Amino acid sequence: MGFLNIFIVALMPVLKVILMTGIGFFIALDRIKLLGPEANHHLNNIVFYVLSPAIAASSLAESITFQSFITLWFMPLNILLTFVFGSILAWLLIKITKTPKHFRGIVIGCCSAGNLGNLPLIMVPAVCEEPNNPFGDPSVCSLLARPYASLSLAMGGILIWSYVFGMMRLYTNEGTENETPSETVAVSSTELAVLPSTNAHTISMHPTPSDAKIIKMSAWKKIMQQMKIISKKVDLKKVFAPTAVAAIVGFIIGIVSPIRKLMIGNRAPLRVIDSTAYMFGEAAIPCMTLIMGANLLRGLKGSEVSRSVIIGIIAVRSILLPALGIGVVMAARNWGLIASENKLYQFVLMLQFAVPPAMAVGTMTQFFQLGQCETSVIMLWTYVVAALSLTLWSTFFMWILA
Repeated sequence: MGFLNIFIVALMPVLKVILMTGIGFFIALDRIKLLGPEANHHLNNIVFYVLSPAIAASSLAESITFQSFITLWFMPLNILLTFVFGSILAWLLIKITKTPKHFRGIVIGCCSAGNLGNLPLIMVPAVCEEPNNPFGDPSVCSLLARPYASLSLAMGGILIWSYVFGMMRLYTNEGTENETPSETVAVSSTELAVLPSTNAHTISMHPTPSDAKIIKMSAWKKIMQQMKIISKKVDLKKVFAPTAVAAIVGFIIGIVSPIRKLMIGNRAPLRVIDSTAYMFGEAAIPCMTLIMGANLLRGLKGSEVSRSVIIGIIAVRSILLPALGIGVVMAARNWGLIASENKLYQFVLMLQFAVPPAMAVGTMTQFFQLGQCETSVIMLWTYVVAALSLTLWSTFFMWILA
């Protein structure tokens, strides 16, 4: 295939996303008021609690079997690597830009968590539907596209609502509270109280067996106190968010053969449950994309986020991570971790590094009531740039794979 033909194939799904986002943007305008702040909030809750879990559960239950999961084992590791590399680059960005403490969680979230849900679910099947796609017969390609995109959605949702949510919550609390110093002082005074006849110099220079035991106990107390602090800050109800729980349920249904036979298939006794979840799931992608467009409108109103932070996040998500993704996938192929002949699978793995930040980061800021305007500005500019960068990277991915 020529480079221009591949570019057109890559452009089509991105245009679909742009059009759907544009509609969400338009109906959120003050003159239209179909998706104003209150309506957006309610629709966001419906997506969070109903539609997104439905698409995660139904897609995985129908698409993933035990054999296919064994075949696709590298994808969860690949997604984990996108979070790891994104977090490392976020730390560097925070140090360079001297980001305020309360805003660091948002920077880490935007750099580490990509839109692994609705974008792959739209883009990968759309690429397969193009007659000139480099992945072979459109019908066969489309059959493979759904499990790839579904697994991406599920694994991304689990990591976003566990790792990213936990990080954002920790940094939000760190910016508003100052618990650690006082607790550290309390621990130190307790340690001194149990050593009335000794001092720090004596213990360090001439330790006795009883002194060593006391030091071990005090160190253990410090560890336990830190664990208590972290457990107070991490909300397990949010870590096990509806989408993450639904993904786990979908895995179990798809992989466990007896349960699968009960619920999946035209002759399954409980197929009505799966078909109902599938109907709800079909509404998830349009609604998520409409919300994305409405949230981008807030970014036009501006915020106090610095340009250096915005440019840094764009560079991480649109330049550095996609380049790293090529290296990861190529290395995995050379080491025999993924099948060299499965080009569509490799394309999806690379795409996971190139997508813009997850819109769930904006949802999390609504939970915390902190940094909503800043996140909207970041999302606005990253998605504007992604319209071009995602097309170019997708074209390049398909070109090197073809």
